[in-house]
Amino acid sequence: MSDKSAKSMARNSPITIGGITIQPGQRRYVDLPLPPLYTQTSVAMPVHVIHGKLAGPVMFITAAIHGDEINGVEIIRRLLATKSLNRLSGTIIAVPVVNVYGFVTQSRYLPDRRDLNRSFPGSERGSMAARLAHTLMSEIVSKCTHGIDLHTAAAGRTNLPQIRVDLDANPELLAMAEAFAPPILLDSSTRGGGTLRDAAGKLPLLLYEAGEALRFDDVAIRVGLKGVLNVMRYLHMLPATKTREKKSLTWIANNSVWMRAPQSGVLRSRIALGGIVGKGMVLGYISDAFGESEQEVLSTVSGVLVGCTKLPLVHEGEALFHVATSESDKSAAQAVDEFHLEYEQATIND
Repeated sequence: MSDKSAKSMARNSPITIGGITIQPGQRRYVDLPLPPLYTQTSVAMPVHVIHGKLAGPVMFITAAIHGDEINGVEIIRRLLATKSLNRLSGTIIAVPVVNVYGFVTQSRYLPDRRDLNRSFPGSERGSMAARLAHTLMSEIVSKCTHGIDLHTAAAGRTNLPQIRVDLDANPELLAMAEAFAPPILLDSSTRGGGTLRDAAGKLPLLLYEAGEALRFDDVAIRVGLKGVLNVMRYLHMLPATKTREKKSLTWIANNSVWMRAPQSGVLRSRIALGGIVGKGMVLGYISDAFGESEQEVLSTVSGVLVGCTKLPLVHEGEALFHVATSESDKSAAQAVDEFHLEYEQATIND
């Protein structure tokens, strides 16, 4: 038997989270205690651990780091109900709601108005956000070999399903991202401002963006669920499917630009999410409330529309259209067309 085969057949070791030890072959639900509310009501971060009998990667899947970004909560619910996890090698640590405080109040932020995804790696004695970030890092992330963080656009905006990674951070990221098979892969460096992606360092972490806050988007959810399972198969945590599936094309973008409102007023969009954008193209019109003046919103670049506002009432300077760009737009249209064909046509057939 080869060393690789022997390793793949090795029995898993116990893992301890929140003081609870999970044995190989077990599934456990763990509550990680968080700072209580000022009413003395207890608060805990929910953690689902699926610990395979055989050794393998340890992957965390997190959602709702921003409390109003709920697509990932449903992705994890569907993942945990997937029967193929009974044949898991390695370990899945799924946290469907990281920012419990924001989730309860339907807010992006914590009660102290801090953004949790600007508070990593956190500290044991810091602010509420810092303590929550520290709990996630020490109890979950530090015990993992890989990660997937699930997000949506901020309130009032929507995102085309996309993976964001810094391809220079880890050579494994490109293969993981291509296995996920989103229509768009945005190669973006970590900004260093306290994000989980930045705090994870060299740990290969995919950030999935899709849909809008406080809304379930079934296409975004299905893309996310299939992507997570694809990555698990790539890492040999799950056996390969019996039928060979056609791999969707992924277009790699190396930059993105927001087109902002040239004036305040009422926006009428002229392009759908996922649309191919040409430099100088009219993306929309902004008129005053009485229709007496009107101004075009022009794209300064060519690429794909990967995000946009959902609100027609805009102020001058407000971000309206998010266009991903690349040195070559050659495969962009094909990647987006394949995405629409696979998921939107499936929705019609359902």
